[in-house]
Amino acid sequence: MNTLKTIGRNAVLFAIGGTIYYMIELIWRGYSSLPMVLVGGLCFLFCGSINEFLGWDMLIWKQMFICAVGITAIEFLSGYILNIILRLGIWDYSNMPFNIIGQICLPFTVAWYILSLLAIVLDDHLRYWIFGEEKPRYKWR
Repeated sequence: MNTLKTIGRNAVLFAIGGTIYYMIELIWRGYSSLPMVLVGGLCFLFCGSINEFLGWDMLIWKQMFICAVGITAIEFLSGYILNIILRLGIWDYSNMPFNIIGQICLPFTVAWYILSLLAIVLDDHLRYWIFGEEKPRYKWR
């Protein structure tokens, strides 16, 4: 795939993922913030890229684990920049168990693990339906 097509595909997937992330926050918390579209877009691209780089033979629960760790890392870095450096106060997990400087916490890492299944499957199907890429297939065990 040429570079321009790759950039276009990634821009579309980024926008879709960012919008969905923003909407999930609106439903879950009742509000969101525009930078969360960027965070969500990055997370969606990350989850979608796993089988692009590691292949289709990886068990789905392993893909989900990698997604959860990656999303948590993106959330930590984003939180550090947005909430600590820029002082935007978009979220604070200080009252959550097993949190790290209020930016990430174990309960949300578990939530990302569960939600990542939806992200993986949606990304794969969007790539198939819109961009004519390989038909999705998954290994469950």
